[in-house]
Amino acid sequence: MTIKCISPVDGSVYAERPTLTRVEADAAVARAKTAQIEWAARPLDERIALVLAGVAKVGEMNDLIVPELAWQMGRPVRYGGEFGGFNERAQYMADIAHESLAPTIVEDSDKFRRMIKRVPHGVVLVVAPWNYPFMTAINTIAPALIAGNVVVLKHASQTPIVGERMAEAFHAAGVPADVFQNVFLDHQTTSDLIATRSFGFVNFTGSVAGGAAMEKAAAGTFTNMGLELGGKDPGYVMENADLNAAVDTLMDGAMFNSGQCCCGIERIYVHESLFDAFVEKAVALVNTYKLGDPLDPETTIGPMAQVRFADGVRSQIADAVAAGAKTHIDPALFPQDGGAYLMPQILTDVTHDMRVMREESFGPVVGIMPVKSDAEAIALMNDCDYGLTASLWTPDTERAEAIADQLETGTVFMNRADYLDPALCWTGCKDTGRGGGLSVIGFHNLTRPKSYHMKKA
Repeated sequence: MTIKCISPVDGSVYAERPTLTRVEADAAVARAKTAQIEWAARPLDERIALVLAGVAKVGEMNDLIVPELAWQMGRPVRYGGEFGGFNERAQYMADIAHESLAPTIVEDSDKFRRMIKRVPHGVVLVVAPWNYPFMTAINTIAPALIAGNVVVLKHASQTPIVGERMAEAFHAAGVPADVFQNVFLDHQTTSDLIATRSFGFVNFTGSVAGGAAMEKAAAGTFTNMGLELGGKDPGYVMENADLNAAVDTLMDGAMFNSGQCCCGIERIYVHESLFDAFVEKAVALVNTYKLGDPLDPETTIGPMAQVRFADGVRSQIADAVAAGAKTHIDPALFPQDGGAYLMPQILTDVTHDMRVMREESFGPVVGIMPVKSDAEAIALMNDCDYGLTASLWTPDTERAEAIADQLETGTVFMNRADYLDPALCWTGCKDTGRGGGLSVIGFHNLTRPKSYHMKKA
């Protein structure tokens, strides 16, 4: 079997790779397990240095990587790729590694030495998505390797070259080939490997259905898992918000990367006193966007990664309009709309009876609703099957925290959105998944506790 990357730029086959047979996949896992013993025995400082050297090598490739990303998944070259966040996350995890992985000493007396160590799971499978293919992958790869695990990376078929570039960089930096392997696997082989307990930890970022398939494959194996699945992240603009800042940030959060962001803003609730002004400013901002070829430095919105993704969003919009929603963006401003190229859209007169306000869109569309109170906003924000992030807009920190305490979500932002802080746990609830990456908790999830109770003679 082969996997194909169909470029959203022009519909051509941009890359094609053969998948491993089951025998080849088993051999890759066996090599990884053997390599992990020696890798874990290396000093922590040595592992950190090699990982950061690999990260730096990725940075050296950035001029090559940026147009490759445009061809593979459609992000405009004007944004310069992902190395800033990629490097920030890896560097932070390196900085906290010693403290996060240090043993917890309970007692060290003349009678007993009692402590809890953090030990690696062994082989970590990272199944990475296409939308932010470098940054999402490094969230797990860097701390996993630093903690003494080895990594098998299976990247999305839409971005197959990303895994190859990462492996090339890390190997060039001195990370052994069997310690960090990039592989191409079909779904069945992936499931079979999980079902036979090939991995000590599996991290998957993708769809809810994909996460359910991972859990089904792991049933009865007790394999540790981290799952970041769907999202329908809300923003709430209170009556005392900085209106201009809220519009700029929330609309960027809704439209950047053609709306294909894990923590992108997909629904906005605005206090009724600011609603008309918010919509007016939001429409004016979106009208300035340019949809087109992502290789053109003037383009601000490129194509979605696949035609079927764009068609799915078109269907949500059409259903909403048929049910009474109002569109605000004139198609005449975006003549390139068609196929994978999807114009941005703002909807009002929307309700939670509409799919566009309940199902993940993962595209450049946002519905905006007026609300009368915090209580109404909280109820609407929680009226969702997902829980990744929420964005609150107010100068009142106490009020924002009181609202945040009532929200069913993994992260709450105040006066910002669509950002991953590596010092905080990246996590979700409900259908968004389970587990947590980055921060000290990321290290703890990529290791297991091992207790030592040593009575001195």
